[in-house]
Amino acid sequence: MRRLLAQDFGVFDQVFDADDMQILAGAFDKAWEAVRASGVIYPDDKVELVRSILAKHIIAAAKDGERDHGRLRDGALRALAQSNLRSVPRPLR
Repeated sequence: MRRLLAQDFGVFDQVFDADDMQILAGAFDKAWEAVRASGVIYPDDKVELVRSILAKHIIAAAKDGERDHGRLRDGALRALAQSNLRSVPRPLR
């Protein structure tokens, strides 16, 4: 997550302390786990974009003062759901 954060927001260590980063990273990890557990399959060329959408939302919400792990995760998942990304259709059984 640090790489995604640095890529999109520059020097984030000046904005968030170590405790904040632990909360943000945990929320990101849980959001990513939820995406993977959902069974949605994104094309290989979209995976980093999906992760970036999650990270950007978490950072933006945290910059506004949100520190609740669950709300950060849920908001990131909502942001992803509202994006225009398409998943790969599941194979028929």
